[in-house]
Amino acid sequence: MKQVIFTATILFSLFTGPVISQNSANRWEKWEYLVGEWKGEGTGKPGEGIGTFSINKDLSDKILVKKGHTEFPPIGLEAGYNHDDLMIVSLDFNGNPNQSIYFDNEGHTIHYAIVYTENEIVFTSEAIPNLPRFQLKYQKLGEKKVNIIFAIASPQSPEEFKTYIEGKSNKIE
Repeated sequence: MKQVIFTATILFSLFTGPVISQNSANRWEKWEYLVGEWKGEGTGKPGEGIGTFSINKDLSDKILVKKGHTEFPPIGLEAGYNHDDLMIVSLDFNGNPNQSIYFDNEGHTIHYAIVYTENEIVFTSEAIPNLPRFQLKYQKLGEKKVNIIFAIASPQSPEEFKTYIEGKSNKIE
């Protein structure tokens, strides 16, 4: 019995070692400037939403949680509406933050792979036959300013993303 427990412990440590031993400060290094509270530059005038979002570490620095709220005013006869979303950035098996899942009050659930460049964090959904693809970019414009681009690619051209909405936000905390 002792040998079974010993073997199980060794196997567990081999398979979970990279995640457990990774330095939590380094895993979120490319995210540090985004952690906090943000306010969009929109004014809330017709055709221009006004919103806020936050990104915070949670679960002992094992995940990031992004929550957003945007209010879109009425345009002509079209009623205004609110958009709320939640995104969780999680670690892969090796302890790298390169995957996320997104939910919103419109009923969307999107699984994203994450790629990092010097000044961008790019989320891209997987290609699923007959469904659009989505791409979300956070472009660092300074320590307290970011440009956000949400783009969509049609099922017929899944690599050709077209900007759907774009806006700048400023860090308030």
